[in-house]
Amino acid sequence: MTQTDTAPVGDRDQLTRFLIETAGVRGVRVHLADTWTQIRERAEYPQAAAELLGESLAAAAAFTGHAKVDGRLSVQLRGHGALRTLFAECTAAGTLRGIAQIDEDAGTVSRDLRELGEGALLAITIENPSLDGREPMRYQGLVGLESDSLAGAFEDYFRQSEQLPTRLLLAADERQAAALLLQKLPGDHGDDDGWSRVGALFDTLTTRELLEWSAEDLLTRLFHEDGVQVLGRKPLAFACSCSRERVESMLVSLGQAEAEAAVEAAGGAALIRCEFCGQSYRFDGEEIASLFAVATTEMAAPDRVQ
Repeated sequence: MTQTDTAPVGDRDQLTRFLIETAGVRGVRVHLADTWTQIRERAEYPQAAAELLGESLAAAAAFTGHAKVDGRLSVQLRGHGALRTLFAECTAAGTLRGIAQIDEDAGTVSRDLRELGEGALLAITIENPSLDGREPMRYQGLVGLESDSLAGAFEDYFRQSEQLPTRLLLAADERQAAALLLQKLPGDHGDDDGWSRVGALFDTLTTRELLEWSAEDLLTRLFHEDGVQVLGRKPLAFACSCSRERVESMLVSLGQAEAEAAVEAAGGAALIRCEFCGQSYRFDGEEIASLFAVATTEMAAPDRVQ
């Protein structure tokens, strides 16, 4: 295949779900453009870290295409080398946010996940609203890091944890991030060699083509002989779920003494900045005192600004 097209404006920042019925395969294609630009411009990252963050965002969005997500799905990577933390989140509404934390004294960031150090962890977490409106229902799956790439690690996860044959291609550059996810339908759907046939076609796709081709071109060029059908599309966009209320809950979780100490250390008014969007929230001594005067056990108390 050769690179001949670029994704049209109408195809940008979109999730496309599709079905290859003859082969018994379902899939998701994700493309991020403006969304990725808005997230990336909030911090300066080494190239390898930026590419991994872009791939993580595209993967998180792709996973919401099949998983039951009424709240949010996140991908988190923790290591002990130059790349300390990678976090990407996609909500049921199609909003994304993400961040990477780098230890500049620990050397160069590598794209090889096996260089993250002993005990490195990759997790997929789904948080859905509970029926009683209190604590969200939370499911977390841990991903082994035997593969050198994010795509390979996620394929291992789906094969081992969900026992679903899965293929995943991820790509990111300075302007775009994208994902293509294929999964074999449970049961005996499709003909005998459908999964192998689709996999062989999948292997012909390059990361550049994944970034530049529209969803229509990609699906038609790869899978038209098997009668690929688009099941639905969803727009994707950058948005942060931080709020003053969430910051107040975080302060309550710290305790009054620590919150008051932070205000005093800041000269009478503490500024708490969200890592994801840069929004700052100001609290002075009177506001802290009022906050704890009305705090109740029913207030949510996350352990960080969200």
